[in-house]
Amino acid sequence: MGPRKKSSLAVFLTLFLSCIFILAGCDQPQQKPGGQTALPAIPGPINKGAGVEPELLVYLDDQKRVQSMPMEQYIQGVVAGEMEPDWPENALAAQAILARTFTLQKIAENNTLENRNAHASTNEKEFQAYDASKINDRIKNAVEKTRGQVLVHNGNYIRAWFHAYSGGKTATAQEGLDFTQEPTPYIQSIDDSSFDQGIPAEVRNWTASFSLDRVRTAVRQVTGKDPGAVTSIEIVKRSESGRAATLRVNNTEVNGNDFRLALDSTALKSTLITDIKIANGKAVFQGKGYGHGVGMSQWGARVMAEQGKKPEEIALNYFRNCQVVKLW
Repeated sequence: MGPRKKSSLAVFLTLFLSCIFILAGCDQPQQKPGGQTALPAIPGPINKGAGVEPELLVYLDDQKRVQSMPMEQYIQGVVAGEMEPDWPENALAAQAILARTFTLQKIAENNTLENRNAHASTNEKEFQAYDASKINDRIKNAVEKTRGQVLVHNGNYIRAWFHAYSGGKTATAQEGLDFTQEPTPYIQSIDDSSFDQGIPAEVRNWTASFSLDRVRTAVRQVTGKDPGAVTSIEIVKRSESGRAATLRVNNTEVNGNDFRLALDSTALKSTLITDIKIANGKAVFQGKGYGHGVGMSQWGARVMAEQGKKPEEIALNYFRNCQVVKLW
């Protein structure tokens, strides 16, 4: 007797279960045979071979020249420029993982910087902060202990954003940076408030005052519309994490992120605004947090390091469904 034919119901169930298993695997990290997470390719322009530390061309903005340097030497300068050099070593090491990931992702995306004939720049607005003068033994140790380590999601470099302090809750890329060019499922709004007690009060909260003329100018700069003499400022829309997504100045609505940058992002430290008052010809804002709020909170990283957390734990706390892998 030949083999029995499967019933229509059995065929349907087989196909249905196969689809379920396929869909369930879509969100899992890409893996090599044997269960290891796939490694992203080192970008072609700086690739010296698998497992070999890359060398990149860096535009030294203060000297107006290009210099070749090993990746880890460059990362030391970035960590020194982006985080206080006397902070706990594991916080600096977490920053190194992010800086290395950021660098490789940017080079993979753009190859070289426009008009620089270089892969990276020490100009913060062009690439990321860099300060070789602040490199100390603590930073050297932090970079060395994470040598070659990067963050990946499904085998690809992530966009490794970070900021000074979340204000207790981080932001999505769309909330904090108006970033919508591609999905970033590994960046989610997370409750970061458990670390607040380890952060100084003067860092947690801030007050910023601006003349009403300056507020008027900022609105005009962002929207192209003149709101007139400022008599009212209110938040009309908040994002998921509580940040001011849209404000209304008189009758003119303005994007919160753009408004902050136009006023002064070092004074209006975040869009996590808790109060706005107009008095004596000034607009007085109160709020918490410092920076766009996307990705790793540097102050949160400091508190975690003080609690004994490892660099990998600190980095992974701020990015979902990611892995730390070693490329060299």
